[in-house]
Amino acid sequence: MTRPRRTRRAPKEPPSPPPVPAPTPAAAPAEGEENPGNPERLYALTGLSDGGRMHLDLVTLVVARSAPPRSGTPEQAAVLRLCGNPLSVAELSAYLKLPFSAMTVLITELITAELVQVRAPIVRQARPDRSILEAVMHGLQRL
Repeated sequence: MTRPRRTRRAPKEPPSPPPVPAPTPAAAPAEGEENPGNPERLYALTGLSDGGRMHLDLVTLVVARSAPPRSGTPEQAAVLRLCGNPLSVAELSAYLKLPFSAMTVLITELITAELVQVRAPIVRQARPDRSILEAVMHGLQRL
């Protein structure tokens, strides 16, 4: 009996990729408006400073010291309007849809112009004070 011959199968062609949908008019930027994800926009947004930045954490609180000046950029005015109450750098970054690195440069410019004040977040103690717990316990026992 003879052995059956083995034949090679023709390689299968990979399936074609699905068609890319055409952009909708709402998703396309308006005339004169730049794409917000464009890195050039971030460079222009952070100004012509030397690139120096303060060391800011994500949880550093930012508080406005004055109203937005007329000569400021729209982003600076937005930061000053939002910071009427203390907000963290992470919150500002999320509200303005800017990366943390661009936000730190923007806040550094505002600090240099003395328009905002930054402070470390209020850290709660890991353990409550024993004397406070004893005072609460004695007060409850008197009831």
